[in-house]
Amino acid sequence: MKRKSKHSIPTKYTLLLLAGACVLVMFISFTLNLSGGPLNTVAGYVFVPMQKGINTVGSWIVSRADDLKSLRDVMQENKELQAEVDRLTQEMNTIKLERYELDNLRELMELDQKYPSYEKVAARVIGSDGGNWFNTFLIDKGSKDGIEKDMNVIAGSGLVGIVIDTGSNYAKVRSIIDDASNVSGMSLSTADRCIVNGNLATMNDGQVIEFSSLKCKDGAVEVGEQLVTSHISDKYLEGILIGYVSTIERDANNLTYSGTVTPAVDFQHLQEVLVVLDKKAELED
Repeated sequence: MKRKSKHSIPTKYTLLLLAGACVLVMFISFTLNLSGGPLNTVAGYVFVPMQKGINTVGSWIVSRADDLKSLRDVMQENKELQAEVDRLTQEMNTIKLERYELDNLRELMELDQKYPSYEKVAARVIGSDGGNWFNTFLIDKGSKDGIEKDMNVIAGSGLVGIVIDTGSNYAKVRSIIDDASNVSGMSLSTADRCIVNGNLATMNDGQVIEFSSLKCKDGAVEVGEQLVTSHISDKYLEGILIGYVSTIERDANNLTYSGTVTPAVDFQHLQEVLVVLDKKAELED
């Protein structure tokens, strides 16, 4: 094992001495203008490589600084572009929503013109029972707007349901697809009557409800036939479109037919409805 010399000079002092010597040699060389001599030769071997190294390191640092600045500029530009994309996306979504609402209002206007003899009030859907379908839901108009129990509700292309409860500024509606709903209907082309029953299970399976007890001649009612509210219904006004026959088959008694109906209204995306202020019982009176 080697022992350290008692008189060894620390490395940092050695470097300081060499640096001082270099500075001294440079000073003497420039002061005495010694060119071509041994000092110049020493300077060529010592300082030129050192200067090249310093220049290389300096150039690398400048290059990295430029790259960093460029990266910051790109990141800032990307941030600004992302903000612009977000703004345009928001504007596009707003335009789509306004267009969707405009289409709904246009449908309500067309529906209003389809049944011009009835007085109506427009209302917005403000709540539902939380299921996949608007089988029972709340609207933002109530008794102070003239809405009463048993008033018919329409939207889209036809019948939505009937008012079952009211408050001063809201009303509750049961739609024709609800399990508790049944409507006296009839074939539009033959006037043959049937019962249209709500069924959430068949709505979930195939977006259809059911009809039964249809008495008609063989082949008189086919797939695609329109079913409307019947004149013998005690609560529903006559002639409002319920939907279209999607399947039909003869019952076991060979006297009646049953099948399924595709509703005329989109019960998954209800937003606005029309409440008919004329009640069936009052019109009959």
